[in-house]
Amino acid sequence: MAMEICSAGPLTTVQDMGRTGFAARGFQENGACDKYAMRVANLLAGNRADPDRAAVLEFTLRGAVIRFHADAVISLTGADMSPAVNGTPVEPYHPVLIQKGETLQMGTAVRGLRGYLAVYGGISVPEVMGSRSTNLQCHIGGYEGRALRNGDLLPIGRSSFPARMYWRRVSKKLSGWGTGEEDIWLRGKARPWRFLGGERIPLLRVVPGPQAEAFTEEGLRTFEEAVFMVTTDSNRMACKLDGPEIRTIHGSDILSDAIVEGSVQVSSNGKPIVMMADHQTAGGYAKIGTVIRVDLPSMAQARPGDRVAFRFVEPEEGIECCRKAARELERLKERIK
Repeated sequence: MAMEICSAGPLTTVQDMGRTGFAARGFQENGACDKYAMRVANLLAGNRADPDRAAVLEFTLRGAVIRFHADAVISLTGADMSPAVNGTPVEPYHPVLIQKGETLQMGTAVRGLRGYLAVYGGISVPEVMGSRSTNLQCHIGGYEGRALRNGDLLPIGRSSFPARMYWRRVSKKLSGWGTGEEDIWLRGKARPWRFLGGERIPLLRVVPGPQAEAFTEEGLRTFEEAVFMVTTDSNRMACKLDGPEIRTIHGSDILSDAIVEGSVQVSSNGKPIVMMADHQTAGGYAKIGTVIRVDLPSMAQARPGDRVAFRFVEPEEGIECCRKAARELERLKERIK
């Protein structure tokens, strides 16, 4: 079974949760930028046993056109790219049955930046160092270590039940899913916001450190009180932000040390840089804090010109937010059991 990439879009890659344990050797973690959307897509598509390891497609700004050479169940999450099958619109955040020979068309994102497609059985590319994620810098993982091109054929992994049988079962269980007030979190709408007049701005919660002492009191206040704009010089490696200068005591240069996804470096010009999935393993700018994992999807979906804000939280609050998100995903997992 396979699906054929008829039109790949500007940047479409194979991703899973990422490649861990190799940072000491200089290999980035990679993986989906919006890991929440990736997990939900896998759960809805039927990859319940291991939604972190089943590979998906990640689209940036515009989706792809894909022809399926066998029956398949897919789900689409993340940015709204107006998906349609043979010209008929399909609903995101729901399992969708695609029959052999049908074509999925996706357009430019009308909301958000990155979209995700999961298929029942996962995308069956070889694992490299325990992950199927694409490392564009090292040219490993994913499909031949690169972004997808027109004409690529992606194999679909084996599944426990025929696609049509799974779709019949799960579509009944998910009837009306995500429409109730108690389920609003399922589409990523329950993230925190800052309101300025009539504008709603994503609010990213940040655990202070590891070099928070390098910043002046004024600099720390600026980081929390100001609003920053995503620049065009942003990608899967980092989101560079523009806004007021975040002042330091003796400059932001430090001896290079480890970086994680969500680290917020402040460059020599006083502007924050949020590290994303393809971040380097070490860096030489002071880090004012780390965005908690459950808020990173807001950063992943921000487009150039969008604005974001920050708020410091204690580690305990960040941990509880992550536990709450895990419990909510478990609810979905049980619903489709």
